Amino acid sequence: MSDHTRLEHRVEQLTADSVHHARDGLAALLVDAVDSGASVGFLAGLGRADAAAWWRDVAGEVERGGRSVWAAYGADGRVHGVVTLVRAAAPNQPHRAEISKLLVHRDARGRGLGGRLLAAAERAAAEEGRTLLVLDTESGSGAERLYRAAGWTRAGSVPGYALDPSGVPRPTTYYYKALGRP
Repeated sequence: MSDHTRLEHRVEQLTADSVHHARDGLAALLVDAVDSGASVGFLAGLGRADAAAWWRDVAGEVERGGRSVWAAYGADGRVHGVVTLVRAAAPNQPHRAEISKLLVHRDARGRGLGGRLLAAAERAAAEEGRTLLVLDTESGSGAERLYRAAGWTRAGSVPGYALDPSGVPRPTTYYYKALGRP
């Protein structure tokens, strides 16, 4: 990744208020991901209003401390990428969190932005004492290359686990990453 790429995007952690403020840009990013075929929990035809409502709910999770959000802003001021860290809520899992909704706009892909967002979430998780991260992704997707390159370990896959945006069942692969002591 060149220094130019680093200068192109500013990655920052968002507060609940800043998630609200960036909601339209985050919604546009989510719609772009679904429109470009990413299996991220939504079906084709996702409208901006529904995507914005989902981010409004995320802001509530951030406010309650259950989720953290990092956004990557381009030189144009638009949101070009995002990642969230969801903390496990069960009393026996204070050491664990999940990486969720790692999205990079199709026009910003291939510049290392996904890796920077992932690293920001991993650093923050380690700083708050999380020792295990988990995630799932569509098997065979480009995201799998990113996770393997970042040191994540494949745990296995489940056939037909989630529908892709067009409604076709696709396999999901689970990954984990140990951040420190078990």
